[in-house]
Amino acid sequence: MELLVSLNNGVCELKLNRPAVFNSFNQAMAFALQKALDEAELNDEVRAIVITGEGKAFCAGQDLAEAMDPEGPELQSIVKDHYNPIIERIRAIEKPIIAAVNGVAAGAGANIALACDITIAKKSASFIQAFSKIGLIPDSGGTFFLPRIIGSQKALALMMTGDKISAEQADSMNMIYKAVDDEVFESEVKNFAEIIAALPTRGLGLTKKAVNATFANNLTQQLALEEELQTEAGQTYDFREGVNAFLEKRKPVFKGK
Repeated sequence: MELLVSLNNGVCELKLNRPAVFNSFNQAMAFALQKALDEAELNDEVRAIVITGEGKAFCAGQDLAEAMDPEGPELQSIVKDHYNPIIERIRAIEKPIIAAVNGVAAGAGANIALACDITIAKKSASFIQAFSKIGLIPDSGGTFFLPRIIGSQKALALMMTGDKISAEQADSMNMIYKAVDDEVFESEVKNFAEIIAALPTRGLGLTKKAVNATFANNLTQQLALEEELQTEAGQTYDFREGVNAFLEKRKPVFKGK
């Protein structure tokens, strides 16, 4: 199986499972991830999603053997049918999506991690915009997300040089949420994801929707969107539970509804 799926305490873990090739994507794994994201979106028991990798790597990007196979999918199809739908799903699903970068994240693998809402990485992990090494441009949303996260100067330098960036460097330049010691990585991700999963999921999803729109809107448009989404959030069970818990001086028990 190219993808391992598990659900515990509201957290759906999607683990890329081609460790022998550093979890590089082939068509089967790309389609499996798309399907798993669709299922996680529709499953009310899923309150947060974690994308990670099996073995030493997070994801080394595209399986170049498949890309160069005359019987395999063409490059345009790989971008259009494999990666673009994954990125679109990650941004559109109104649930928190966490990238748990357990090792090298290169090429499309790096950009899938950056497309997630929150990225946590092992200190031994690294990020590489490897496209220039083989004469290609960054895809999987790399030219969209990376300049917005770290600015166009740093983004272009990393894209053009293909320099390897350590997780700690990525943390220091605000490319990711944080880098954590290898020894505590798995427990840190598990605890963090379970905390996120216990929060008011609809409100978090609407927050994500607002942030998605912020760079395309002017202030007036964003204020109008906030008004619309706040009204929607105010109609949820979790809003009422949060207010009641505050007034009753107790811890809220959110249902994600």
